Amino acid sequence: MIVADTGAVVALLDSDDRHHKPLRELYLSDPDAWVLPGAILPEVDFLVTTQLGPAAQAVFLADLAHGAFGVEWGRQTDIEAAALICKRYADLRLGLVDAVVIATAERLRAEAIATLDLQHFGAVTIAGHPRLLPRDG
Repeated sequence: MIVADTGAVVALLDSDDRHHKPLRELYLSDPDAWVLPGAILPEVDFLVTTQLGPAAQAVFLADLAHGAFGVEWGRQTDIEAAALICKRYADLRLGLVDAVVIATAERLRAEAIATLDLQHFGAVTIAGHPRLLPRDG
């Protein structure tokens, strides 16, 4: 299982992004492995709409609606774990979304997290030690 962060999903959708090709290859190798925490969806939608345009947003929403990505809507325990992660790593100023991605990956015992945010994800000790893709490819 690969839990995806906002930046990785946006790069996957943006063919002009320098990380697009490795993320696309990773996604195509096992699309069913990808899980998007519900917390990232508003960020992805905003960034896709503002950076890639309404046509890209329509494709992303259609992909979501047709099951191209699994969505993990989360649990109260994810929020509780995220609050603890934010507190433990206060100096990083992680924010709720990154902390929920980490909490979700921990709860689901994900093999990997798809992220481009190595400043945050690379500095946090994540239970289960998931790989950070594409870095740890």
